[in-house]
Amino acid sequence: MSQSATKLPPAEAGASAESAPSKKRVLVVDDFDDAREMYAEYLEFAGFQVETARNGAEAVEKAQDASPDIILMDLSLPVMDGWEATRLIKQDSRTRDIPVMALSGHVLAGSENHAKEAGADEFVAKPCLPQDLENKIRNMLKPSKAKDKP
Repeated sequence: MSQSATKLPPAEAGASAESAPSKKRVLVVDDFDDAREMYAEYLEFAGFQVETARNGAEAVEKAQDASPDIILMDLSLPVMDGWEATRLIKQDSRTRDIPVMALSGHVLAGSENHAKEAGADEFVAKPCLPQDLENKIRNMLKPSKAKDKP
């Protein structure tokens, strides 16, 4: 019984959503294990397919390899910060059209503008309730909000 509350293996998850449109893929980037896991588990529960990364360099690599539909990017990261990772993602022809939602607990005057200058499409102050984050993700992924694709 408690097994049903755990994550489904990919085969079972796909079988339950056969008639539904394919799951949107979210890349959650955060160096704090608790935050990354909490957002990932909530978004999986909400019906998203989730990849995670612990630093900016890993985020850039996973954005190129996994082609997520959206990236949640913490800005304060080790190895490569979220600002630089976002710049690299937005400069790469393979990943530039992926929306990036910048997340930061360091909300200072100008933080949102700096995030958008780095290429972020949205800025969210942490802590953010998972349901509020889910709503922002769904709004960003609506077809009317999507950039024109060839």
